[in-house]
Order: sequence, then structure tokens, then C-alpha cells
Amino acid sequence: MATIITMPRLSDTMTEGTVATWLKKVGDKISEGDMLAEIETDKATMEFESFNEGTLLYIGIQAGETAPIDALLAIIGNEGEDISALIAGAASAPAKEEAPEAKEEAPTAKEEVTEAKKEAPTTSNAALPAGVVMVTMPRLSDTMTEGTVATWLKKVGDKVSEGDMLAEIETDKATMEFESFNEGTLLYIGIQEGESAPIDSLLAIIGPAGTDVSGIVAAGGSAPVAAPTEEAKATPAAKEEVAPVVQEAAADGQRVLASPLAKKIASDKGIQLTQVKGSGENGRITKSDVENFTPSAPAVQSQVAQPQTDNSQPTTVQKPYVPAGQIATEEIKNSQMRKIIAKRLGESLFTAPHYNLVIEVTMDEAMKSRAIINSVPDTKVSFNDLVIKASALALKKHPKINSQWTAEAITINYHVNIGVAVAVEDGLVVPVLPFTDGMSLSEIGTSVRDLAGRAKNKKLLPTEMEGSTFTISNLGMFGITEFNSIINQPNSAILSVGAIVEKPVVKNGQIVVGNTMMLSLACDHRTIDGATGAQFLQTLKQYIENPVTMLA
Repeated sequence: MATIITMPRLSDTMTEGTVATWLKKVGDKISEGDMLAEIETDKATMEFESFNEGTLLYIGIQAGETAPIDALLAIIGNEGEDISALIAGAASAPAKEEAPEAKEEAPTAKEEVTEAKKEAPTTSNAALPAGVVMVTMPRLSDTMTEGTVATWLKKVGDKVSEGDMLAEIETDKATMEFESFNEGTLLYIGIQEGESAPIDSLLAIIGPAGTDVSGIVAAGGSAPVAAPTEEAKATPAAKEEVAPVVQEAAADGQRVLASPLAKKIASDKGIQLTQVKGSGENGRITKSDVENFTPSAPAVQSQVAQPQTDNSQPTTVQKPYVPAGQIATEEIKNSQMRKIIAKRLGESLFTAPHYNLVIEVTMDEAMKSRAIINSVPDTKVSFNDLVIKASALALKKHPKINSQWTAEAITINYHVNIGVAVAVEDGLVVPVLPFTDGMSLSEIGTSVRDLAGRAKNKKLLPTEMEGSTFTISNLGMFGITEFNSIINQPNSAILSVGAIVEKPVVKNGQIVVGNTMMLSLACDHRTIDGATGAQFLQTLKQYIENPVTMLA
């Protein structure tokens, strides 16, 4: 059975895409995971992979052409399969609202399209009743294959306007708000909170109030969500138990419901959203709430004092009491991020032949230089920032470290994009500093603090975690003196940074107190030979031990 492939939604703001290059041509055999095309979004050009196998039977959008999301991109099926009905159905779709009788004249095409929907829920919305739109699980990052609905911000029966936030969706990299590009009534929810589903799965249906969508659900989704029964309405105890947790999370700043415009205005004005009372649905903060907000001293004092009380009495994070000698376990469902971390690092460790090179660096001059730099008003540079800057300059002198392996060739990158590993609640993310070698120390410091802060609040954009050519992981702040990291592919190397340790060292034949730091470089032996890695570490050591050379 032929499968319809539609223009994917590759970014959270994408409404249309341009096919930059087709990587396959009609007649080519397609395997699951093959790259079909390069698609240009509003943010980047991304490779789009196939989740089906067969023969590429039809291309609906030629290279250089632009089309809205969900437009017919291609058809994959069995070689020689007749797909004329599918093509005709897609081509005539815009006219169906004006001439509904055409549906009766061509039942065969309708049946073909319905069958295709069973295998590919991404079938064009044009085949649906007037005004009804199928919303599918979006592909919000370049590595996302499935998503989890963290929170629904609308419920069945709610009115939805274009630009309204429908849900918060957890990807393999971050939790992102997903907005509606349609208006109408939310008629159906296909994926419940906490549930995961592959991209392009039926997420929701929006259309005119009262529209019967049971047929659509039967063809491409699961059973519709029933309206709350009287019995359910009469037992609100469960909701009352959950409500304080949600409110507490919002008060702690972990999740604040606010429109993107409200967040931007608050950021520009330096307003903490946790202090603003929202007037929207579910306490959502709107533009007017921020614009009309007036800080009050008692309110600010209360907000500051509350976490101190919570920290002294952390009742919400206490584990259940377990008597001595009793077996106790807890099962925690794997998040999308944790699944992807396990998959990517497993692939890296078992496919790339790792080896580690370790070098000890004297930090006395770096400590003096940092103190001088930070004496300048409004300047804050960390030791990690010094390591990032030194690494960027060393990579320019040793570009083979800044490389990528493929089966056909080794790609050497002459631009330096350093990824900085950041620990978050669910695991690890790696935001990227583009063109790091051209950044000053203060620019690196400001950028890293911004990216790390937004990473911990799950507010990074997918594009801010793409394109790294080298990665740095620092556990020194946790007192770890030395460790080895797994390479963040497709990079060929990752630098592990330990803590600065005060200890006896030998200088000029005398034992004196000194400060040293251990650096460990994990290399992919397919691209980096031992001598090449050693030379890079020698250059890196020279920069760190003599910071003034980084300013030349």
C-alpha cells in the first residue's frame, strides 16, 4: 500500500517549507532512515529522513519549490503500484469544498485515500470535511522521532484561535509550547498527557463546533475522548490533590504559563513572571498582564522568603519512609530526553573506537588573569569560559580534532562551533556557541550563562543545539578531579574538564603550593590519531597556562 509523505513541520514556528535538494529520485529504493531531501525551514536547512520503505513513486514538490506544511511531498510504495488516485485526490483537494458532489462521483479515489490514511495519518487535511483540520505530532527537532504531551493547555470543547498554545510537547531535547495555526473548536485529543507517540501521529482535531469526527478518528486515530461524565464531575478529589503541585511548580519558576509575547515583554522590562498574576485560561499570563503589572515591595519580599522556608522544610521532595530490612523500589518512566541520551551515547560508544588522553594544566596564571578580568565592572568570566576560548583557538591550529567521520570521507571543519554540556533535570543537553573562536571571553561568558539558564528551564530552541563541531563537559564544580566522557557524535572529540586542585608541585626544583587542573580528551580513533590529539592538548595547555596569549 502506497504511503503519502507530507511536508513536515520541522520547527515550532514553521508554516511552510522549501525543498532545497532532493537526495532521492523517482524510482529509487527507499529504506527506513534514508534521507529523502533537504528542507529549508524558517530557521535552518534540515535533512528529512524516511520513516517508510519501498520505492519513491512520486515527488510532489520539486527542488526550489515552497509549499505549506502537510502538502503532498512524495509517495512511497511498491514498484509499479498505481498511485493515480492518490495524486488526483491531492490535486483536486482544494476544489472539494466548492464542489462536494465530486466526492460522490469518485468514490474509488476516496476509498484509496482513506486506506492510505490508515497507514499514514499525515494525509492532507484537504480530504477532511469543510473547516476540519487534523493536527499531527510535530517534528520539533532534527533528531526527534516521537514526542510526549507534557501538558494540554486546551481541552475538548474549547475555542481555539490562531496563535493559541495547544500543548506543551516534550521532545528529545526540550519541552516546547506548540501553537495552533488554525481556529475553531478543539473536537478531539488523540494523545493524552504523559503519552508518547511518533511524529505525524494524530494529536488533535480542530473544526466547527458540533462536527462529528468519529469517522476520522476511526480511520486514523484511537477512540475519541469522551466528555466528562456526571460521576467524574462529582469526584473532584483527584484534581484537588494535583492542583497544589501544579501551583507550587509555577511558583518555583519551573513552569509558568505565559504567551510568547508576554515572556518577551517581561524579559525586556526585567519583570519576573512568577510575580505576575495571569488573567488567561488556567492562569496563563498575557501581554496585558505584563504591561499592567506594578511590582510591590511586600509581594517581592514574600516571593523571596518563600523558597527559604521550602528549603528548610523540603516536605515535597521527601522519599517515603522505608523500614530497615524492607525491599523498596521506585520505577521512573523514561523521558524522551533520557531515551535519546541512551540511544545516542550507546551508538557513539559502540561504533566509535574511543581512546583518552590526559594532561595536567597549571592554573596559577589563569587564576590571576581571571581575577583581573572580573575586576572590570559588569564582567564575569568563569574558568570554564577560559577553557572554551582556549579550546576554540587550539582547534583553529589543529583542525583535524574539529572533524567528523562518515563511511565515505572525513569532514574537517574550519569553523569552530563548541557545544557545552549542561546538566538538566532529565539528563543532558548540549547548547552550541556558533563561531566560538571569534567570540571574546565576556561574550562567551554571557552566552554560556544564557544558554545554560534556558536549558535548565527547557526553553532552548532546537536550532540552538545543532551544528557543534567539538564538545566540552565540565564536572569541576562538583569536585570531580578527572573523568572520561563519551563523544558527542558526529563530533570526533570531547574534552572533559576537572576541578582545580591546590596541591604541592615542583617549580624550579622547589616544592611549592600550586593549583592544577586535569583535562581528558576522548578521541575517535577513526579520525584522530594519538599524536594529533596530544599536539592539540599541548597547544591547549599553553593557552590556558598563559591566558594573555589568548588576547593577542
